[in-house]
Amino acid sequence: MRQLTPPSQLSEAELIDGCLAGSRLMQKYLYERFSGRMMAVCLRYAQTTFEAEDVLQEGFITVFRNLGSFRRECPLEFWIRRIMVNAALRQHRRNAPLVAVSEGEYPEELAGEEFTLANYGFEDLLAIVQELAPRYRMVFNLFAIEGYGHKEIGEMLGISEGTSKSQYSRARAILKSKIERLDAQSKHGHFRT
Repeated sequence: MRQLTPPSQLSEAELIDGCLAGSRLMQKYLYERFSGRMMAVCLRYAQTTFEAEDVLQEGFITVFRNLGSFRRECPLEFWIRRIMVNAALRQHRRNAPLVAVSEGEYPEELAGEEFTLANYGFEDLLAIVQELAPRYRMVFNLFAIEGYGHKEIGEMLGISEGTSKSQYSRARAILKSKIERLDAQSKHGHFRT
């Protein structure tokens, strides 16, 4: 009887080859290996956990449909991450007409000094980012976290490079003011848990 390799010890190549051969078990292992990290990506783009789960599901359907075109020139995780970001962008485009953004309630410019996020846990930061208007959240994530340039972001979202820069600046200003409020609340013992 052949000894099965534990899922955690399977190489990316073994997982990919197994999925391409139609093995449901290998698909399950691939999903289990990457779904937690990809859910974290989806949560940054989504407004709710439910929306993030939809993006994750759509993303993995795309992964399994297109795995044969993965050229193995980069780590599989990078390729899957890009698919998740694209799935989040598609979700945003579907929902965009339903969302009204009030420009007036946000500060126009961010003060020159940097603000630090190091004092906050993932859950706190995620909640703050999820409160951003969808377009600001998209631009902030694509620029600050994924590392895309404003020109690329503009092309992805169908906006100008200048609009991308402006929305990123506003997103940072909003985040800065929210963090300042959290700091003030925590100093006065009113920090929510």
